[in-house]
Amino acid sequence: MPNGTLYLIPITLGETNALEVLPLSVRKAVESIDHYIVENEKVARAAIKRIVPSKSQPSLHFNTINKFTDATEIGRFLQPCLDGINMGLMSDAGCPGIADPGAAIVTLAHQNNLKVVPLVGPSSILLAMMASGLNGQNFAFNGYLPIDKGERKTRIKALEKLSRTTGQAQLFIETPYRNNQLLDSLLATLSGECLICIAVDITLPAEYIKTMTVNEWKKNKVDLHKRPTLFIIQ
Repeated sequence: MPNGTLYLIPITLGETNALEVLPLSVRKAVESIDHYIVENEKVARAAIKRIVPSKSQPSLHFNTINKFTDATEIGRFLQPCLDGINMGLMSDAGCPGIADPGAAIVTLAHQNNLKVVPLVGPSSILLAMMASGLNGQNFAFNGYLPIDKGERKTRIKALEKLSRTTGQAQLFIETPYRNNQLLDSLLATLSGECLICIAVDITLPAEYIKTMTVNEWKKNKVDLHKRPTLFIIQ
């Protein structure tokens, strides 16, 4: 029996009309796939319902991969694919495998010679870069900065120096309830002419994307509390 295919299925970046953001190929994949590997089953079920409202929920099978998953369990997650059944990999938001624990599943799929098919969907990293006006030829995603204030300040200075030396745009994120504190740290640490792009609620009705210098942001501060935000400096 031939192996199944692992489909990398993007979902929306929030609770919005799925078909305003996702192409038909995603809907077709979700219609035909019943076996999923996801970060959170509840979130995945809600996403599937938004994409294909008529999908039978009792027929769905899930394995979860997140920081609580036992590494020894991951090896069995792709067994349906090895048995000839197509599977879907989903993140909690956006594209699986990008700033997402699902990358480990994709690595395992390649090790087992399974076909991996990435489907088109929203990536907050790419969408923010597109709208920032900053260096789309050379950029790096740095994940989360340190929580400790001293370590965070040191890291911010290092990223600014790297960007100044190489021209590379530096992207990072923060836990939404700490966004305002991170913005305060950026404004207090970066040089006045350093550019900051703040991209908030991407693809959602409250979307806000703006690039200004540090000095300009000090005069035009925005409330980012509990809003999904991506920061870019250059």
